[in-house]
Amino acid sequence: MKDLLRTSSSLVEGVETILNLQSKIESDASNKYLAMAAWLDRNGFDKTATYMYKQAEEEREHFLKVFKYITDMGGIAITPSVAEVQQEFASFKDVFEIALQNEIAVTQAVNKVIAKCRAENDYATENFMMWYVVEQREEEKNARRALELFELINENEATGKFELDLQISKIG
Repeated sequence: MKDLLRTSSSLVEGVETILNLQSKIESDASNKYLAMAAWLDRNGFDKTATYMYKQAEEEREHFLKVFKYITDMGGIAITPSVAEVQQEFASFKDVFEIALQNEIAVTQAVNKVIAKCRAENDYATENFMMWYVVEQREEEKNARRALELFELINENEATGKFELDLQISKIG
């Protein structure tokens, strides 16, 4: 049966496999941001928590976009399992250091998908993935900007955490 389905798909198996992996990576990113948002909420950073809830939703949309692409191209989209994610963070700043590292990892994964597309001469999927290249540039820039704010605003001063909560929520 799988061989019959494969003939009605323009995705080669290797590209389909790496797209399903990217789908999982995007889903995991959503869950990580959700955990960050919950931690921020618990620790009184209301505005930044709202920002992170939006990030979680955006990552979920990224996941669905890849997932739907696989099915649109006649492939078999695999619903990713929910992985355990970090629930506690050492500090307000730590949340954004981890967020930046996560975004860099997603960018590297996107690059691997594109490399596979090029190796397989899958120009349609490469074109589809270019949206993610642009998106990842923005995501990394935003995470770096949040960390820059920690350098500009001293969180240990009386109103520092309040000001950081306000300014980070305005990013993007």
